[in-house]
Amino acid sequence: MSELITAELVDLDLSATTKDAAARSLAERMVAAHRVTDLDGFLADVAAREAQMPTGLDGGIGIPHCRSEHVSAPTLAFGRSGAGIDFGAADGPADLVFLIAAPAGADDDHLTILSGLARRLMDPEFTAALRAGTDPRAVAALIRGEEAPEEPEREQVETGKQEQAEAGTEAAGGTGAAESVPFRIVAVTSCPTGIAHTYMAAESLAAAGRAEGVEVTVETQGSAGFKKLDPAVVAAADAVIWAHDVEVREKARFRGKPLVDVGVKAGINRPAELIAEARRRAERGEIATASDSDKASGSGNGDGDGNGSGADHAHFGVRLRTYLMSGVSYMVPFVAAGGLLIALSFAIGGYEIASAKSVADHFVWGEADSWAALLNQIGSAAFGFLVPVLAGYIAYGMADRPALVPGFVGGAIALTVNAGFLGGLVAGLLAGAVVMAVQRVPVHATLRGIMPVLVIPLIASAVVGFLMFIVVGKPIASLQNALTDWLNGLSGSNAVILGVVLGLMMCFDMGGPLNKVAYAFAVGGLADPTPGSLKVMAAVMAAGMVPPLAMALATTVRRRLFTKTERENGRAAWVLGASFITEGAIPFAAADPLRVIPSVMAGGAVTGALSMAFGATLRAPHGGVFVVPLIGEPFLYLLAIAAGTLVATALVVLLKGARRTAPEAAGDAGADGSRVTVAA
Repeated sequence: MSELITAELVDLDLSATTKDAAARSLAERMVAAHRVTDLDGFLADVAAREAQMPTGLDGGIGIPHCRSEHVSAPTLAFGRSGAGIDFGAADGPADLVFLIAAPAGADDDHLTILSGLARRLMDPEFTAALRAGTDPRAVAALIRGEEAPEEPEREQVETGKQEQAEAGTEAAGGTGAAESVPFRIVAVTSCPTGIAHTYMAAESLAAAGRAEGVEVTVETQGSAGFKKLDPAVVAAADAVIWAHDVEVREKARFRGKPLVDVGVKAGINRPAELIAEARRRAERGEIATASDSDKASGSGNGDGDGNGSGADHAHFGVRLRTYLMSGVSYMVPFVAAGGLLIALSFAIGGYEIASAKSVADHFVWGEADSWAALLNQIGSAAFGFLVPVLAGYIAYGMADRPALVPGFVGGAIALTVNAGFLGGLVAGLLAGAVVMAVQRVPVHATLRGIMPVLVIPLIASAVVGFLMFIVVGKPIASLQNALTDWLNGLSGSNAVILGVVLGLMMCFDMGGPLNKVAYAFAVGGLADPTPGSLKVMAAVMAAGMVPPLAMALATTVRRRLFTKTERENGRAAWVLGASFITEGAIPFAAADPLRVIPSVMAGGAVTGALSMAFGATLRAPHGGVFVVPLIGEPFLYLLAIAAGTLVATALVVLLKGARRTAPEAAGDAGADGSRVTVAA
C-alpha cells in the first residue's frame, strides 16, 4: 500500500488566501505525485462536496475532501497557512488544511487510515505538533502516525470511565462494595462522504465524555466499515445521541431511550452541549420510540436538535420530503441502468426493437438487432423494479428494515393495478405508516425477537395489500392515467408553461427542496416512460445546467464584476455545469442572492420552455454533455441550454453592473481575497 502522505505533499508555507486556491495548490502537488489524473476534474469534485456543507472545523482546521474518479490512490496533502483561510468554521479561518482525496472505489484499509487521521485531529497535542513542525518529512511522518505506534483502529470508540467501572464491578464481587456507575451514552455518527466528519464527531464526543466523566460508546457508520454496537451496551445506555447527515441504520435498536438527534457538525463543534442535553432528557424521562426517532429531525441535516417526541408538527413537510427522497435515491440507479440500456438499444436497432422476440429464444451473435434486443430487454427488466424499489425504500426511510417487505409488496401491487409511480409513492407511505403503528403496540418480551422478521412484515403486508388492491389502488390508477394522458397531450402553450415552471423550480434553490421536487417529478415519469414524461426529463435536466454555466460565462465576459474568489469558482463552474451539478452556482448565489437567483431562474425558465417547445426527450435520469447522444433532438436541446445560459448571464451582468462599486475593489479584491460590497 502506497504511503498516504509524503514530504512532497506537505506545504508548510501555504500562500493561498481562499479555500479554492488552497485546494488547487495542494491538488497540484497530488498531480505532481501522480495521485490525481485530472486537476480540473478533481477540483470540480472538491467544489461540489464543499457546496454541500462547509468543511471548516473549530480549532483552525479545514478538511476539504471528496471521492473522485480522477484519484488514482488515496492521498492526503497538508498545508499550513500563516494568514488563515476561511473554510466556514464558526470560530474563524483555518491555518491547518488537509486535502483528502479518495478514489471512487477506495479500499477499506486506506479509508481506515483516513478515519484515524480524522480522530487525531481532535487531539490538541497532535495539532500543536503540526503547527510547530519545520521539516516536511517530519510532518508527513507525524501525520502518518510514525512518531509512535498506532493504536488498533476501532469501529466503536469507547471512552469515559469504562475500565474503571469494570474494575469497580470486579471489586464489588469480591468485597461487597461497588463504585458508582457513570452516566452511559451510546452514539451514532455518520456523514455523506463517510471519510472525515463521521470519525471526527466520534472522537469529539469521546473527548467530551472523558472530560464530563460520562461513558460514551460511539458507532461510526462511515466508509471504513460499519460494526454495530454490542446490544448489551445499547441496553445498558442511559441516553442516545445521533450526530448524522445520512439516515441512521437500524434505528429500532435504540427504541425506549432518551434521544438527541443532530447534524454531524454539531457532534464535532459542541459535544459537551449534546451530552448535557442527553442527561437532561434522561432526567426528565423523555423516552423515544422507534417511530419517534424517525420523526426527530429527518436526516439530521441541521445543527438543531430533534426532541424525539414527534410532537413538532412544523417539521412534517421536512420528514415527508426525506422519506420520498430516500425512495427516489434508491430508485435512480435502476432508472439510470435501465434507461441507458434502453436508449442504447434504440440507437442500435431503432424504436421497433421494443417489440422484438425474447432473446432467450432468439439470439444471433452476429446480428446487431439481436444485441439491440438484448440491451432493450435487460433495460426493461431493470425498469420492472422501479416502483417496488421506490415504495420499499420510502417505507424503509420511515420505519427501517421491517417496512421493506410491505413496501415492496405494495409497490408490486401498484404495478398490478396499473397505479404506476403515484401508486408506488402511496404504497411506500402506507407501508411505513402501518409498520410504525404496529411498532407502537406493546408486546410480551418473548415476542420481541420475532416481531421485525415475522410478525410486522406479515401484518403490514396483509394490510397494505388489502388497501392497495381494494381501497386506493383503482382511484390512484385513474389519477395516474389522467396524468399520463395530460403529459402526452401537452403541446403548444401548455408544454411551454410546464417547462417554465420546471425551469424555475430547478434554478430557485439549486439543489434544495424545490430543485429536488422537480427532479423527483421527472424521474418518476421514467418509471412508466411516455413521450410526455421523456420531454419533462429533458426539460428538467437542461434547466439544471443553466445556473453554473451562466455564472461561469459571466465571470469570463465581465471579470471586474466579480471577486478573485468568484472568478476562481467560475472556472470550476464550467465543468460543474457541463456535468449537471447545479450546486456549482451556490457560492455566487450565497454572495449576491438578490441578483444571482432571479437571473438564473429567468435563464432556467427560458431553457425549460424551449426544451418542451422543441420536443427534446431524454431517457437517462441525468443531464450533462455526456448524455447528449441519448437525447431526442440533441441540437435543439443544446440550443435551449445555450439560450437560457445567455439570458441568465446577461441579466446577472446587467444587475451587477447597475450597482455602484469601486471597480478595482470589485475586480481584484486585494491580496487577502477580502471583498468590498456595497449594499443594494
